[in-house]
Amino acid sequence: MTYTGPFTLDPTAAAFLGRAPALFIDGRSVAADGRGCLPVYDPSSGTIIAEVADASAPDVDRAVCSAHAAFVDGRWRNLRPADRERVLLRLADLLEVRAEAFAQLESLEQGKSINIARMIEVGASIDWIRYAAGLATKISGRTFDLSLPGGPTHWTAYTRREPVGVVAAIAPWNFPLMIALWKVLPALASGCSIVLKPSEVTPLTALLLAEMALEAGVPAGVFNVVTGSGAVAGRALAEHPLVAKISFTGSTATGKAIGHAAIDGMKRFTLELGGKNPALILRDAKLEKVVPGLMAGGFLNGGQVCAAVSRIYVEAPLYDDLVAALSGAIAAVTVGPGLDPEAQLNPLVSATHSAKVKSYLDDADAAGAKIVRGAAVPEEGYYVSPALILNAPAEAKLVREEVFGPVLNISRVADAEEGLRLANDNDLGLAASLWTQDIDQAMALTRRIEAGTIWVNSHVFIDPNMPFGGFKQSGLGRDFGMDWLDGYTEEKSICIAH
Repeated sequence: MTYTGPFTLDPTAAAFLGRAPALFIDGRSVAADGRGCLPVYDPSSGTIIAEVADASAPDVDRAVCSAHAAFVDGRWRNLRPADRERVLLRLADLLEVRAEAFAQLESLEQGKSINIARMIEVGASIDWIRYAAGLATKISGRTFDLSLPGGPTHWTAYTRREPVGVVAAIAPWNFPLMIALWKVLPALASGCSIVLKPSEVTPLTALLLAEMALEAGVPAGVFNVVTGSGAVAGRALAEHPLVAKISFTGSTATGKAIGHAAIDGMKRFTLELGGKNPALILRDAKLEKVVPGLMAGGFLNGGQVCAAVSRIYVEAPLYDDLVAALSGAIAAVTVGPGLDPEAQLNPLVSATHSAKVKSYLDDADAAGAKIVRGAAVPEEGYYVSPALILNAPAEAKLVREEVFGPVLNISRVADAEEGLRLANDNDLGLAASLWTQDIDQAMALTRRIEAGTIWVNSHVFIDPNMPFGGFKQSGLGRDFGMDWLDGYTEEKSICIAH
């Protein structure tokens, strides 16, 4: 396949699109067992730009066995931590050199703005690689004084952390490269081996990343990639008996199924799941900060961000002014393909997902909600016009369910207490934001909001050094921060009598 659109591609990106479908197992590209291929679409036009292998359960078994063999013989985990760090730093350098190719592939397969792909998907990923590389040399244990009996015997006890084994990494389609790296990096830094399954909708950069990791010095077999459906490849990977740890990012429903598979096999697991993230706007908030903050927090990547704001509760005195300002803002956005650097709003990832988002709007309309539509969008491609839903009735599905698109629910509340009650009234608790100039309110309310990450006077920004994960049904475990590798290691206690 080749790209035939109006934009000029980086040579590496263009050549990659024309490759024959293959998996990446044991350090090389290999053919799948004959199940066929999966098409990869350009969301701005709906045209096929590439094909990838559709892995079967036996293909997944090959990849896991390769990773397990690499773990058992110690070709990676027995390296000095400083050597693992050095390889990961080399990986960051290689990604920096090939940043434009990766950014264009991400923009092409996912639909996102090339500006976001360059700055966040690739640019921030380089920072994450270097952060995780540093953690490879920071793995440590503790020593303990014991109160065991022993007469003249002395006791020395300590703990050490050891890599858990083969990691199954199942990545989503909204930030394919970055979120894949959030799984690959702690696995590699801690000495594990890994099998990565990207989304079947956005599989391209995972394959290119694995090749680049091999070039950086990750030994063959340590980092494998299987492309294919969640129903077949994803399930086979989650259920494989040689997998010791599962890291999954995606919907809560799928996360629950993966959690059951992990428990059945007594596998360790980390789940970063859905969010129905509220923003509480107090009457003293500054509109000049709130409006651009909510536009970024709600419409970044077309709203296809797990931490995106989707429910806005505004104290009554500010409600009308905020609605007017946001209505003007969404009407003024420029719409176009991700590769167009002038386009501020881009297509959603797939025909299936754009239809799902539109169905939420249709349901809200049928329930009697007032909908403010934004800029017009092209008929070709998977576009959805940005929308504000004003004071939606409780029976509208988008009041409680994650839409994952360019849709903001805005509700008027009498005071902060009503807004807090509504903000917490959801089964999900990934993220939230509070907008106020009152430091006392900020300190008091952030303690009472039920979410894993809470921003004050901003929304959606994350950093490698700040732990991230959800409350309630938004997941289990935390990524990032100094303890990031704990989820990829086992803690062993050692007790010596002497």
